[in-house]
Amino acid sequence: MRKTAAENTNIRLKAVLDVLAEGVLSGESQNAGAVLAEALVRVPLNAYEAELLSGGIPRGHKSLTTATAKLVKAGWLVKGRSGWTITEDGQRATVAFPDAASFSAALDAGTPVPADTPLPVAAPAKPAAKKAPAKVAAAKDEKAPSKAAKVVDKAAKLIEDAVAPVAKAVRKKAEADAEAEAPVENSAETIDQPAAVAVAGDFNTLLGAPENWAPQYDEAQMKLDELDQLWKLSAEIPAGYYNFKIALNRSWDENYGAFGAFDGANHELHHSGGQLTIRYDHRTRDITVN
Repeated sequence: MRKTAAENTNIRLKAVLDVLAEGVLSGESQNAGAVLAEALVRVPLNAYEAELLSGGIPRGHKSLTTATAKLVKAGWLVKGRSGWTITEDGQRATVAFPDAASFSAALDAGTPVPADTPLPVAAPAKPAAKKAPAKVAAAKDEKAPSKAAKVVDKAAKLIEDAVAPVAKAVRKKAEADAEAEAPVENSAETIDQPAAVAVAGDFNTLLGAPENWAPQYDEAQMKLDELDQLWKLSAEIPAGYYNFKIALNRSWDENYGAFGAFDGANHELHHSGGQLTIRYDHRTRDITVN
């Protein structure tokens, strides 16, 4: 039976915990973006979930990102500036609720993990396959791509294949609408905007906030220009080298770093001193600074 988008999201939440638990066992750390990408590889988007929302993000990806707050509320996941960390209770949840049905039911009902549940145990390592003598030297010289890189590549291809038909249809409709309607001067595209957008970085205290890297404070909030649909923040900042991210709705649950990447690397800013204006476009996740 075909699963609903909500059911798929819960299954992907289990995949998120599974990926993080596997990372603990293997000692390989992955950032939030790679974890979400792997979850989408394991539970692919259906046609409805692949529809693009404002900013070009598939509906299913957006739903999963928002739903991870349920893992935090359950005490199974901790989100921090340096990334996501699965708790011991979260690791035990992957053992106590091993299938999608029991996991979803426990998460929705707030069922605690039984106290006697053991931590997951690493599977036995598979014996390495023997290489033919003629290929050994060549194999040593080749550097295999990292697991995280493979995951991101697979997810990117998956999302690209899933949304391509939708994107094509959207473009055709936009072209038809443009031909049918005369352009209106001084009009701006109106999109669904977040409730709040903050510049969270190591210069928040210079803006008057009690602490740095704190998107919850008023001093870090940007203002939306209704005319051009850009979020803006202007202030006098001393000369220096700064780092920051864009954080939505006064928390780190949804944040964007360099190149508009979800939970990506910090934006880096070399400022010569004086007036500084930062602009954020939620349609593209682009940042401009001057």
